[in-house]
Amino acid sequence: MDILIRRARPEEYETLGEITAQAYLGDGLLDFGESDGYLVHLRDVERRAAAADVLVAVDRQGTVLGGVTHVPSAGSALAELAGPGEAEIRMLAVAREARGRGAGEALVRACIDRARATEGCFRVVLSTQRTMRAAHRVYERLGFTRAPARDWNPLPDLDDILLLTYELTL
Repeated sequence: MDILIRRARPEEYETLGEITAQAYLGDGLLDFGESDGYLVHLRDVERRAAAADVLVAVDRQGTVLGGVTHVPSAGSALAELAGPGEAEIRMLAVAREARGRGAGEALVRACIDRARATEGCFRVVLSTQRTMRAAHRVYERLGFTRAPARDWNPLPDLDDILLLTYELTL
């Protein structure tokens, strides 16, 4: 299947937001399910696109298969993990029916390419949950390595939430 990676268009924001929300819900990645406050952020593609590069994977017919937020620098309001000289990958999601076709890997590769094209960027970082094993395999296949010293908890009041960090030196 041919997959094109490009910037998300405003008319695709709602679709991508729902793909992202449903991917997180369907995979059991939100501790509070439908009432999880993070759903608002997952669905708000317009806000992400105003602060970072939101990319989509589309097929030949233009159907949105998934998307990712590429945060080009640590100074962005969306950077949670990135330090100086680092780009960050956030909110990677592929529609359930499009999984296994290479869309997720193509999106990650596009983020790496953008980081390499950014002057002064020497590393790409991302956070992932322990259960996202398919994503881990993609990251490792593309050369990312675990950076356990950078693992972090987005909700310090809940001890059992730990986001794993992966990084790729360019």
